[in-house]
Amino acid sequence: MNKLFSIVSSIFLKPLIELLFIKSIKGEENIPKGNFILASNHQSYLDIPFCGIACVPKRFTYIGQIDGHEGLRSLIIKAIYYIGGVIPLKRQDDNSKKEVVLKAIDCLKKGYSLVIYPEGTRSKTGEIKEGKWGVAKLFLKTGVPVLPFGIKNAIDLFPKGGKLKIKKIVELNIGKPLFFEKEYNLARNLEPDSKEYNQICIEITNKIMEEIKNLVYEN
Repeated sequence: MNKLFSIVSSIFLKPLIELLFIKSIKGEENIPKGNFILASNHQSYLDIPFCGIACVPKRFTYIGQIDGHEGLRSLIIKAIYYIGGVIPLKRQDDNSKKEVVLKAIDCLKKGYSLVIYPEGTRSKTGEIKEGKWGVAKLFLKTGVPVLPFGIKNAIDLFPKGGKLKIKKIVELNIGKPLFFEKEYNLARNLEPDSKEYNQICIEITNKIMEEIKNLVYEN
């Protein structure tokens, strides 16, 4: 999402989303002045605009899957992704996965923030699932800090396979940015396909998911 569209979203869409759905937002002071990788839990189709609240009016983008959609729905999603500058992903296509990583790295290096869901897909139960390594790999390639983001109660509004409900019940908790300086410096001297590098990815992923869980399950 370019700067102009992000500013417009900040003026018009953000207040509307907050009016209709948001009960509380905590930790806005933790949002970095520079760009970041926003790592959030994923319960609802509405998580996309909820995460956008923390990103506007910055330049930012998402990674969004495009497979599994057909007909008019597919065209609408592609149009929205194009307007919003979303990086399209075909989850069953290995080449698409590689292209997404390269595009995401390029966006981060150009100063864009990036929204990503480490679980990979929406949770049907609301419980946080195991995180994948994508966020860790993007961090190690760019050094851009990770901003943990917790969304509570969104599953009651628009869950996977469910219908949209309008209720002002969502709580957004924003954690402190994670820099992983030790891990970043260690990984710089390692081959990306080495066991040591993979272990660092696991450790970073576990720490990120723990932070997200703390934000979601805190009272």
